[in-house]
Amino acid sequence: MTEVLNLPPSLDDRTFENLLELLANVPPDAKVILNARHTRWASPFGLTALLTLAQSRAEPPVLYEPEAEETAHYWARTGFFTHAATLFELHGQVPRVHVSGESDVLLEITPVSGSEDVHDVVSRIQKKSQQILVKELALDAKATMGFAMTLSEACQNIVEHAGRGGWVAVQTYRWQKRLGRRVVVIAVCDAGVGFRQSLESAPGRHLSDRWDDGMALEEAVMRGVSRFRDSGRGQGLAGIRRYIGRWDGKLSVRSGTARIAIIPSWDDDVPLLKDLSPFPGTQMQITIPERIADR
Repeated sequence: MTEVLNLPPSLDDRTFENLLELLANVPPDAKVILNARHTRWASPFGLTALLTLAQSRAEPPVLYEPEAEETAHYWARTGFFTHAATLFELHGQVPRVHVSGESDVLLEITPVSGSEDVHDVVSRIQKKSQQILVKELALDAKATMGFAMTLSEACQNIVEHAGRGGWVAVQTYRWQKRLGRRVVVIAVCDAGVGFRQSLESAPGRHLSDRWDDGMALEEAVMRGVSRFRDSGRGQGLAGIRRYIGRWDGKLSVRSGTARIAIIPSWDDDVPLLKDLSPFPGTQMQITIPERIADR
C-alpha cells in the first residue's frame, strides 16, 4: 500500500506538524510518496526535518520535487538534493547551481555525526557570521563568539544524545510576515533516541508517574539535566538560553511527542505543547532577529 502526502505550500517548523499528523496515520512499513510539487518555500528547519523524516522510514520515501523553478533552485543551493539523493527516491529535475560569493545560505545543510563535524561546522561559519551578525543584523561584535558557541552546542547535542547522525543548516532572510526584520536561523535535526530516552538511560534514574516527553524537555532545556554525571554536563542548552536571551532570540526544541519554546516578545508561540504526533529524535530551531536601535 502506498500513501501520498502533500507537503504544505510553506514548509517550516509549524507546518511540518501538519505533515507529521498525516504521517501518524500511515503504517510504519507503508510506502510513502511526499508531494512537494506545490511547495513554494521551506525554512532551514523544514528542509533538515524532511531529511530526518526520510531517515526515520524503513523504506526510502518517494519525493516529488517542487515545480517552481525558484524553489527548486533554492533547495539545490542549500545542498538539500545532494543529501536527499541517498534517502529518497527523487522525481524531478534537480537544477544546477552556481554558488556566488554572496548568499543568504550561511551554512548549507551539513551532516553531523561526530565531534570533528561540529568543529568543521563552526570553523566554516565564523567568517560568515561576523558579516551577518554585525553588519546586517546590527548586533554587537561580541555576538559573533556567542553565535559560534550556540551553533557548536546545538550540534553537540546530536553527538551526545542522538545515537545517530543528524543535520544542521544556517540561513538568513527577512521574516516579513511575523517580524518585519531580518533574522538568522539555525536548524538542527536528528532522528535519534530523543531527550526522554536519553535521560532515561542515566544510571539510577527514577521516573515519576508524570514522566513523558514534555517533562523530559523541561528537565533538559529549562533545568540543564543531563544523562551524564560529569560536572558541567547539561550546560550547553543553558548557554544557548543565555545567548538567545541576550539578543532577544527564540529557541524551540521538539522531541518525541512534545515541543518546548523560549519565546521573545515578538512571537506568539506556546511555551509547551504535548500530545503532538510522534517523531523520533530531536529537532531544534534558534532564531536571532535584527537589532532595532532604541528610539
